[in-house]
Amino acid sequence: MKVFAGNSNRLLAEAICNYLNLPLGKATVRRFADQEIFVEIGENVRGEDVFIVQSTSFPTNDHLMELLIMIDAVRRSSARRITAVLPYFGYARQDRKPGPRTPISAKLVANLITEAGADRVLTLDLHAGQIQGFFDIPTDNLYAIPILARDVKENYNLKNVMVVSPDVGGVVRARALAKRLDCLLAIVDKRRDRPGESEVMNVIGEVNGKDCLLIDDIVDSGGTLCNAAEALLKNGATSVTAYITHGVLSGGAVARVTSSMLKELVITDSIQPTTAVQSAHNIRVISTAALIGEAISRTSQEESVSSLFD
Repeated sequence: MKVFAGNSNRLLAEAICNYLNLPLGKATVRRFADQEIFVEIGENVRGEDVFIVQSTSFPTNDHLMELLIMIDAVRRSSARRITAVLPYFGYARQDRKPGPRTPISAKLVANLITEAGADRVLTLDLHAGQIQGFFDIPTDNLYAIPILARDVKENYNLKNVMVVSPDVGGVVRARALAKRLDCLLAIVDKRRDRPGESEVMNVIGEVNGKDCLLIDDIVDSGGTLCNAAEALLKNGATSVTAYITHGVLSGGAVARVTSSMLKELVITDSIQPTTAVQSAHNIRVISTAALIGEAISRTSQEESVSSLFD
């Protein structure tokens, strides 16, 4: 087994390799003068079980192309099996046609990864579960809920905790966390007028006097979370903390979060934290290296991955 990484999240790749007690594979991923991507695998991979760790985060298209070219490079080097490990799968929010003459970009990206030569895909908290069906190769979708639940248990009195979904679409994810914590569930009902903007309408559930935990898969602009936190506090919540898997945090999101009523935003390292994220006083990053590393180990040894979440 060998693990390689592109430029999107080398810190996570190194942490995964530390968990596996393996050196990170030698690979050169750089740019020509015109920004064309050049890849060279620096060691023999013939007959190896190869894992390529690459989040398709900002700059999304560059990191996606790095992944595709790396897959092609190890395929042409006679690797026995190639698994694309995507801690964050970009384009997942375009998983259906919301209107006429719009693409289903998630399916297109799935096709690109498959055609490049990947034999398997390993990813974390897909925005929509049905995206697994977009791939014509085996796909394992890991869940961050066990990691988030462990962190909550270490930092909160569970008798006073209430899990909150920031919208109706995230109820299944919120219910999964509430079940693990054996606590109550509430929902924030919102109306979104334009992409990236949301208006909170009302809170479904009694949150008065509770430490509320907002749970979601992606935080991008941060508007939904900040509005939801404000609504919960107006309804009597003692504090509001957000637990989010993928910290996209584009544009002025970090400034928005730091100036908001959120007690804390907890994200995973599926996307490599920026300097602004690392220096923010109320943003904390928790590691997924052990979870992804264990899934890689089990995949290589042909063992069950789903049993990780039993």
